[in-house]
Order: sequence, then C-alpha cells, then structure tokens
Amino acid sequence: MGDLQVKKIILGIISTVAPDADLSNIKGEVRLRDQFDMDSMDFLDIVMELRKRYKIEVPKEEYPQLATLDGCIEYLRPKLEAVAAI
Repeated sequence: MGDLQVKKIILGIISTVAPDADLSNIKGEVRLRDQFDMDSMDFLDIVMELRKRYKIEVPKEEYPQLATLDGCIEYLRPKLEAVAAI
C-alpha cells in the first residue's frame, strides 16, 4: 500500500470527523489539530474510526505518532498493509 492510498484513507476519516475541514491545503508536517481546529475528542474520533473501519488499535502511548499527516502515513502504512493482506 502506497503513501497516497494511506493519505486518502486518513483524509477520508478526517472528513468524517471534521466535515467542514478544508483538506485541499493540508501540510504533512503540521499538527492536524492545529490545521483543522480539532480538539481531543475529534482526535479520539479519528482513532475510533481507524478501529471501526480497519480494526487498527492505536495504544494511547502511540497517539503522538498520529499528530501530523506525515506521522499518520508512516505509522499506519504497515498496519493498513497487514489488514489488507488478511
């Protein structure tokens, strides 16, 4: 699974959690919460969507790895590949 596919998955989840978010100018290295004015509940909704849609569990201590789009891609790529291989 490539970075573009993972990015589409992440942006799809963000658009569900924050439907008014403008995803057209997202910066990979800037914290998602800062770009989309998301609070901690929005972030937890993203984690819950990952669990619901893809059966991916993200332990609390690994939440910081999902802070940016680039971090999400790096963290989720192997997990999404493992799910796709099943």
